[in-house]
Amino acid sequence: MSFTTLGLSAPILLALAEKGYEKPSPIQAQAIPAVLEGKDVMAAAQTGTGKTAGFTLPILERLSGGNRPRANQARTLILTPTRELAAQIQENVEMYGKHLPLTSTVVFGGVKINPQMMRLRQGVDILVATPGRLLDLYNQKAVSFKQLEILVLDEADRMLDMGFLRDIKKILAVLPRQRQNLLFSATFSEDIRELARGLVNNPVEISVSPRNTTVESVEQVIYPVDKKKKQALLTELIKVNDWQQVLVFMKTKHGANKLTKQLEAEGIHAAAIHGNKSQGARTKALANFKSGTVSVLVATDIAARGIDIDQLPQVVNFDLPNVPEDYVHRIGRTGRAGASGKAVSLVCADEIDLLNDIEHLIQQHIPREVVDGFTPYNALPESRKLRPLKAKKSNKSKSAHANKVEHKDGQRSADNARGHKPKSKNQRHSNNDSANRHHRESTNSAGRKPNPSKNNSKSEGSKDPYAATR
Repeated sequence: MSFTTLGLSAPILLALAEKGYEKPSPIQAQAIPAVLEGKDVMAAAQTGTGKTAGFTLPILERLSGGNRPRANQARTLILTPTRELAAQIQENVEMYGKHLPLTSTVVFGGVKINPQMMRLRQGVDILVATPGRLLDLYNQKAVSFKQLEILVLDEADRMLDMGFLRDIKKILAVLPRQRQNLLFSATFSEDIRELARGLVNNPVEISVSPRNTTVESVEQVIYPVDKKKKQALLTELIKVNDWQQVLVFMKTKHGANKLTKQLEAEGIHAAAIHGNKSQGARTKALANFKSGTVSVLVATDIAARGIDIDQLPQVVNFDLPNVPEDYVHRIGRTGRAGASGKAVSLVCADEIDLLNDIEHLIQQHIPREVVDGFTPYNALPESRKLRPLKAKKSNKSKSAHANKVEHKDGQRSADNARGHKPKSKNQRHSNNDSANRHHRESTNSAGRKPNPSKNNSKSEGSKDPYAATR
């Protein structure tokens, strides 16, 4: 099958050809025809399988024959949880729609709102937005949805994890009832299905891979190592293997900054990206990494679903994540679109429980290799015997809790800014949340268990519960 058989017009096919894309991925082959037919769609696929093109391509096709947007109107709204992912989607829209007379823009927090308001005055065919900033713009009457035709919720599971359900419901309440609804995500939990029941109408349901499975094209390996030797081992791996582009994941913002300085001292060009960085610094670091000016990008989990780099060869888990699902999303940054990649995890003895949780989730034991000169003094225990996964039941109390706690990537709720505690515990922050949220950052995930290690107090988002990517 080729893109020419999917019903896309010549301008879109030309843009695809210019990028060298000939054959659609499985998710694209199933989703594009359904979206073109105007049907509601629920699609789940592993990260890196082409979900974004699965909805942007048919949306561009459908909008190309419609009426122009009026002032402050948007014909399509794409909601996504993080700044990086919003910017990535906007890049895709511009790339695939370069030969079409359509307009688009992206809005998110952490940057000045006035330029975004000015852009929306002209009206746009496609608006990519994070929930908090979108509500700010709507409340200031900078955007309206009377002409809205299509709504997309991208990474819907992540948005619920980050506590966006209240914001999503507020946004849905101001949209026209007659519209096409598309839900694209890496996974669909029972909570997502509960949301979908009140959103989509007789949807086409697409799933091209089991939930929380890793991409086969990614080679996974564990290097057991003592905690104090991790930085030295990473430096050794980069230099000996001549890694020119590697994405390194850390648990904490402080740790990301520290590792970046250590790598720079070793003559390795590195940059950090996390919630304490300004949007300008994050954009610059990512651009330099993509261009090759920076060979190592050290990131916290805010970027796990927002970094899209063609042919990224290496991902390193310097620290294993507290939440095993994040491991899947981290290593999904490599091995994308059928390319091969390698995911390396540097694991010390006190991370064995985290490793067991990951291997249980992905239902496989990850191969281990000891690097010469880095045999750990504290041996990494053997992995636990794999147990079958149990089906998760919908937990309404958990969902309710997720609405009250803070957001992970700073894409905070327009109603949830209450200081460092939920409203019931910190009443003095109950008012003027719109003003307060301009000064708060966090990347703490909603409803997640704390890390028992002594460094947990410094983990991404624990210091300040409101992140910077509203």
